[in-house]
This record gives sequence, structure tokens and C-alpha cells, in this order.
Amino acid sequence: MKSMRRSIILKTAAEAYELGLDVLNGRTKRDENGQWKIGHHDLDEWLQKHEGEELVMIIGSLEDDIPVQTRTCHTCGRDYTDLECPYCRSSRIRLRGEP
Repeated sequence: MKSMRRSIILKTAAEAYELGLDVLNGRTKRDENGQWKIGHHDLDEWLQKHEGEELVMIIGSLEDDIPVQTRTCHTCGRDYTDLECPYCRSSRIRLRGEP
């Protein structure tokens, strides 16, 4: 289940990136000056860039063991573990030509 959760988190990050949002990915650490970094990104610098803005910050650990919940689609009744029902999504794209 851990790999499924990791996959869903990375897919969510990819979708945010496609929307043109800033996505930071990497291990958290402090450098020798005490500055927080995520991967090679300076977190303090990133936050300063967005100072004064209303933000939503989502942090998803790729190392936790929280199980992925199986949901049931309210439209077709199928069970799924993704962000949305993949069957209904592909049908919607096929029939309407929209994501």
C-alpha cells in the first residue's frame, strides 16, 4: 500500500505543476547556516517570494505508512484508490473531450 500512496502523492504534485504552481520535492534538511531546504530548494527564499500571498501548502510524506482508503464511486459504483474514479474520468474525456 505504501507504493500506492506514494504514487497518488506524486500524481497530485504533477497535476499542481501542470497548473503552473510551485512544487518543491526532496528531503527536508537544514544547511550549515540553519536554513531549511527541501531538496536543493531554499525554503526561506521560496516563502519570501510568496510573502503577503494567501497560500495553500500541502505536505505529503513519501515515507509514511498510512494506508490508502478505497472509495466507491457515486456514479458507477466501482471501487478506486485514485483521486477520482478512473473509469468515469476516461468516459468523461472520451464522451465530452474534457479532463
